[in-house]
Amino acid sequence: MNYIFNTIGLIGKFGDPSVAATLDQLIGYLRRRDLKILLDADTAKLLPPRGLDAANRRQIGQQCDLVIVVGGDGTLLNAARSLVDFKAPILGVNLGRLGFLADVSPAELDGTLEEILTGLYQEDERSLLHARIVRDQRTITQADALNDVVVHKSDVARMIEVKAFLDGRYISAYRADGLIISTPTGSTAYALSGGGPILHPSLETVLLVPICPHTLTQRPLVVSAESEIEILVAESNTTDILVTCDGQISLEIQPGDRVIIRKKRRKLRLIHPLDHDYFQILRAKLRWGMQPEHNRPQDSAQD
Repeated sequence: MNYIFNTIGLIGKFGDPSVAATLDQLIGYLRRRDLKILLDADTAKLLPPRGLDAANRRQIGQQCDLVIVVGGDGTLLNAARSLVDFKAPILGVNLGRLGFLADVSPAELDGTLEEILTGLYQEDERSLLHARIVRDQRTITQADALNDVVVHKSDVARMIEVKAFLDGRYISAYRADGLIISTPTGSTAYALSGGGPILHPSLETVLLVPICPHTLTQRPLVVSAESEIEILVAESNTTDILVTCDGQISLEIQPGDRVIIRKKRRKLRLIHPLDHDYFQILRAKLRWGMQPEHNRPQDSAQD
């Protein structure tokens, strides 16, 4: 049979031996179809020798037609940042709970893969954010995020103060525990916990959500993804402040620093099964339309 994907990259959850069984299932399936496999170098450490080529993320991105990520949404977030600059799409396999991004279970893997390898799948593109920290007119560090860039305090007892600008125009000053700048993909993550709206992944927007703002009228704000967002860290701050990307990368910043956030030019390609339904995932994850469970104790009184 002719397959549209012929070189497959495999990435497992870092340092988690529980992914081994699913990886073995995948390796056996792909080998029976004479497809070339590139195993992520860190993932290879979780398995006994399989006679497979191990590769770094750059090599996987350059050589693979498809990358399968085994773990959960966090594993996929990590893989997305390292692979977004390459053309290979990503398929997420969840271990345990259904994910917003990793939506294929090991039980349905063989049947789903057969369809995907022959071209029967859905594909969507997800925008990432690129954040850079500017100090004294110089970029000192930068990082990407698929979900969100969060400017936040590291001291539990204090608020921080930042000023937000959109394309150079002043929005507001925020005195809060922090400020979330989220993609539509990230709108179901930390931003949702902060009271932000759910944005469909197809939208070209960015979401700003203050975390526990001192002024209760400061509400989440949706802006164009084509805009440049600048967060100025006020000189009055005395607590340590961090910029966190996808909850996985932490960058230290100082009073007077500017965090410049723009949509990344390249988009991430995500592969889904043919029956993928975004709203079904929302219903399942957020329990929409489900009756609340009442564990009402039995009345022990005797008639």
